[in-house]
Amino acid sequence: MASPNAPYTVKSNNMNWIKSGVIALVVLSITGCGFYSLKGISIPPEIETASVAFVENNAPVVAPTLSPTLTDKLRNLFISQTKLNLLEEGGDFDITGQVINYSVAPVGASDNSTASKNRLTITVRMKMVSEKAPNLEFDQRFTQFEDFDANTSLADVEASLIESITDNLAQEVFNKAALNW
Repeated sequence: MASPNAPYTVKSNNMNWIKSGVIALVVLSITGCGFYSLKGISIPPEIETASVAFVENNAPVVAPTLSPTLTDKLRNLFISQTKLNLLEEGGDFDITGQVINYSVAPVGASDNSTASKNRLTITVRMKMVSEKAPNLEFDQRFTQFEDFDANTSLADVEASLIESITDNLAQEVFNKAALNW
């Protein structure tokens, strides 16, 4: 006759196998195969640091909050979405850049041939150098824009437009650096 504890012992052994399997999967997913991945990020293991220099504003029209806002957002993406240590300068990923265009232009005509919308466009030129991963380096322009009602003055919506556009620009530059997009 089987011991009343026999099913419990078998169940316990099965649970140990399941626990071991889960632990093994977690360890394998963390250690990976040379690149680490956090939210789809692929950065070579030799890259341990990043630096993001202040993004200078060299556009003909200068919005005072644009450069610090973009710089902070880009730095925060590296802090929050990677395991890299952020340095003031000389990181394994060393990112510099400048705003080269800040302009408003009419878009979308209404029935009487006047613009129904205006578009704020911001273009930055960003460069990343990496002695440890030169194949990931880039020197590229990134452009984002937002449309707003032509009957609204830029001064009334500029702060919110800069927030939105810099979110998109920072994400695009980050994706290029950390995801190789």
